[in-house]
Amino acid sequence: MRIGPFLLGAICILVIGCESENIEEYFADVECPTDNVSFHADVRPILDSHCNDCHNSTAQLGGIILDAYEDVLLYVHNDRLLGSIKHLPGFSPMPQIGSMLDDCSIDQIEAWIQSGAPDN
Repeated sequence: MRIGPFLLGAICILVIGCESENIEEYFADVECPTDNVSFHADVRPILDSHCNDCHNSTAQLGGIILDAYEDVLLYVHNDRLLGSIKHLPGFSPMPQIGSMLDDCSIDQIEAWIQSGAPDN
């Protein structure tokens, strides 16, 4: 069986690409939008996909609920949201199971908080 140059090149790229343990280095040049971060369009989806399996009104793990804007705002004001997702000393690192949130998600949440954490 003969492998064409295009297929051979694609296989080489895949093999080389799989050698890296840090996928973020491949996406380092991708810009992370932190201007005009919206709670409903940006922050809420991050929380829904990474936090709300454990921190919803039904599960309430650790007594923390992040279902609604008002719930999230409580943890913004006491610095627990940002402290936990950034794994800062003195805060319970979140998520406890799995990988830390990606840098862009953390940057977007932080930008939203720094803009006053609006309900937008």
